[in-house]
Amino acid sequence: MINNFLEAIAKRRSVYGIGKQINITQEKIEEIIKQAVLYTPSAFNSQSSRTVLLFGEHHDKLWGIVMETLRKIVPSDAFSKTEEKINSFAAGAGTILYFEDMNVVENLQKQFPTFKDNFPVWSLQSNGMLELVVWTALEQEGLGASLQHYNPIIDDEVKNVWNLPVSWKLIGQMPFGAKTAEPDTKKFLPLNDRFKSFK
Repeated sequence: MINNFLEAIAKRRSVYGIGKQINITQEKIEEIIKQAVLYTPSAFNSQSSRTVLLFGEHHDKLWGIVMETLRKIVPSDAFSKTEEKINSFAAGAGTILYFEDMNVVENLQKQFPTFKDNFPVWSLQSNGMLELVVWTALEQEGLGASLQHYNPIIDDEVKNVWNLPVSWKLIGQMPFGAKTAEPDTKKFLPLNDRFKSFK
């Protein structure tokens, strides 16, 4: 029988229909993220992951930055689909920004040169675990979320607007909110092609 943790993992999905009217306080969301940041594992206990939580006008500002950045590079005759997509993220209640502090990664590379090439990879693995923990916890609270990657084209402006350290490397953006649409049915590749067991 599947346990509660795996049930929660199975329910986590990319939800693109999100709204601002959430039945959970901003403080509760902050606490979820803080707990995830504290207890998500990292290689060498590096604790290199960083998060920024944006609500209200800050959330709107982020997606305005994304919109205007893309407007400069997406052909005008194809921009309507892009605009619709960005507006769907802006329709949410907030956004979580995920970063890695590259000062931490680089210091570990200097301390342990044998593993130098591995630390950037391990850093991303840790960030991915943090994203999954937060995403699943938001789902447990009835919220919908998705993970987006408009980095690196928005990195410099994001750091400037929110006065973030230069060493923070943007990894992903997670807009979230009340579910206004359910995700499509997920299709799975055969497990026989993805899992092997030797006994």
